[in-house]
Amino acid sequence: MLLALASMLPAATVMAQDNPSGLPLPRFVTTRSAPINVRVGPGTKYNIAWNFLVSGVPVEIVQEFDTWRKIRDMEGDEGWVHQSLLAGARAGYVTAAFANGEVTMHVSRAEDATARARLAAGVRVAVSECDGSWCQVAAGPPGERASFSGWIRQEELWGVYPEEEFD
Repeated sequence: MLLALASMLPAATVMAQDNPSGLPLPRFVTTRSAPINVRVGPGTKYNIAWNFLVSGVPVEIVQEFDTWRKIRDMEGDEGWVHQSLLAGARAGYVTAAFANGEVTMHVSRAEDATARARLAAGVRVAVSECDGSWCQVAAGPPGERASFSGWIRQEELWGVYPEEEFD
């Protein structure tokens, strides 16, 4: 089993090195500024498909071509943006896993920890850390600095992969 995993590792690394950035695909990033034109192809000669009107929106890079990145948004729409319009900061959207449509933000990484806030589905949060099960996030009213921070279950975020770990 260990040998099988070891043989798979170099292939993944080579695939990442074949990308212009040398980084693995897919990966999550955020929009750096606003407005951002999302184009139907990798270059300014291609038509604009839509615009991002706010910065800090989480998107998934699914392909690279030279200095252009093909991105996917939360709805699954895809288009191309220049790499300079993207940042490595992490953010996500709350995606409630249960019928009530709310996600509980806890003071620590435990289901029985005290609730700090309840977040509605679709709320954008800044993500600072994930341990594979829980993510530390910050949220606040739109257009204002984050006023609540705490932990939510990783499975209730779009913008991080299942079991992904980072800090």
